[in-house]
Amino acid sequence: MSLLPSFEEFKSASTAKGCSEVLVREWTPNQVVVEHTHPFKAEALIVAGEMWLTVDAKTEHLGVGDTFRLEAHTPHSEKYGPQGAIYWVARTHAS
Repeated sequence: MSLLPSFEEFKSASTAKGCSEVLVREWTPNQVVVEHTHPFKAEALIVAGEMWLTVDAKTEHLGVGDTFRLEAHTPHSEKYGPQGAIYWVARTHAS
């Protein structure tokens, strides 16, 4: 497994691609987030813990080093593992 970039490297690469903001998101152990949408595109990198992301009735298990992308207004739900999770997310808001 390759080393993860630093947060600053992730942020620099994301803003160079035109992302509007880059955040660190932390989730508590076993947290469940029911189906919802966002008004922005999201590209994220899991840096700690694990999560299950469900889109279109398909669930993907994600761990450290995995990435996911969601287009704006995509319905999805999330479940976090027993240690919670941390991911870095680059958001691109519509202009």
